[in-house]
Amino acid sequence: MKTYDAIVIGSGQAGNPLSHKLADHGWHVALVEMAQLGGTCINTGCTPTKTMMASAQVAHYVRNSPRWGVRTENVSVDLAAIVARKNYVVEQFRSGQEKKVAERPNLNLYRAKARFTGPHRIEAAGQTLESEHIFINVGTRPSIPKIEGLEKSGYLTNASIMELKEVPSHLVVLGGGYIGVEFGQMFRRFGSRVTVVHSSAQILEREDADVAAELLKILEAEGIKFVLDSRVTQVEKAGGNIRVTYDGAQGESSISGTHLLVATGRTPNTDGLALGNAGVECDAHGYIKVNTRLETTAPGIWALGDCKGGPAFTHISYNDHQIVFANLMEGKNLTTENRYVPYAVFTDPQLGRVGLTEKEARQKGYKLKIGWLPMSHVARALERDETAGSMKIIVDAADDHILGASILATEGGELVQLLGVLVMAGIPYTLLKGAVYIHPTLAEGFFGLMESVQPVD
Repeated sequence: MKTYDAIVIGSGQAGNPLSHKLADHGWHVALVEMAQLGGTCINTGCTPTKTMMASAQVAHYVRNSPRWGVRTENVSVDLAAIVARKNYVVEQFRSGQEKKVAERPNLNLYRAKARFTGPHRIEAAGQTLESEHIFINVGTRPSIPKIEGLEKSGYLTNASIMELKEVPSHLVVLGGGYIGVEFGQMFRRFGSRVTVVHSSAQILEREDADVAAELLKILEAEGIKFVLDSRVTQVEKAGGNIRVTYDGAQGESSISGTHLLVATGRTPNTDGLALGNAGVECDAHGYIKVNTRLETTAPGIWALGDCKGGPAFTHISYNDHQIVFANLMEGKNLTTENRYVPYAVFTDPQLGRVGLTEKEARQKGYKLKIGWLPMSHVARALERDETAGSMKIIVDAADDHILGASILATEGGELVQLLGVLVMAGIPYTLLKGAVYIHPTLAEGFFGLMESVQPVD
């Protein structure tokens, strides 16, 4: 048996920096990782997808270059080269993580699957490890629905689709959530015909209906077909294609594609940890139950990142480690209560989001002011000929504080963070009325957005 000051299970965007910081403070730390260092973000999530999206955006610009008075000929996409570039970028990030582990002699890496054998004891790589401080950061994996014939269809996930070397002729996507629309647009721009089949009547159903409808219109204009409010009942191989049968508003119908991407949600990687042996409780979906300090139902064990449920974003996982480290090592009392959560959907245009949606604010009983500005009213967007989308801000009518914002625009994820600072600081939106913005920039659109704020029923 080996005893450590801390055991970190999983090397995601909470587990990695936490293990590094604890080791730098003189703790003897065990980092247990069954796959590659870096977790989902570096290996199959943010880093590879956004790298490939950059290539898709270039392809889109080149194909549409006559819009800007530029003539091009013989445009083609080399998917194998795009994947090779993606792999190179991923390897740079991954090797950086490996270097950080190697340079810390009191940080021991176990490349193995962890399993609890007691309240403060795990088994990994045939060894028993013990610690009074255990941190779980095991993330999630694609959730595969139980649909007749799906398992035999040769479906793709967000990870395996990024290993294709040839552009699919017709990609069918199950799921119109964040992952589904991002990959749908990416492969449409690579040259695939794309059909998205979604069970809800609205894509991105967590977002406001007007924002989701606007993004839907933009994606349809690029040639993506959406089959909404439809439940998939069967998947089968048929003549070299994959046939998807679904029940929709017009009854039962089907569509055939060359490739099928399943993007219907995520499942926590907690099922193999034997958490019951440690007294750690999970909810019905397998997510670890924690309090606002990220402590589990078992003393001395914390859960960080996606495996605890809640917002499934890399930056939230990183913030989880900041909270735990500050409380444990710096004597602070930080919690996740009232944590503001910015995020982006990396379509083009991007959907940048922070705080409450309009429907969430109404459900909470706020009296509202709302501002809205189309990007066609922003000088920089006009100059770039990228006017699709709009800005929307949700304001508490009682004190003019920003409750939330949605920015569907080129670099919407960058723009919304300025509004996020005001949310975090609790400053009224009116401060931005007197701001000085560089001309011409996209942020200059905040002039018009703030002036558009009006009370609503």
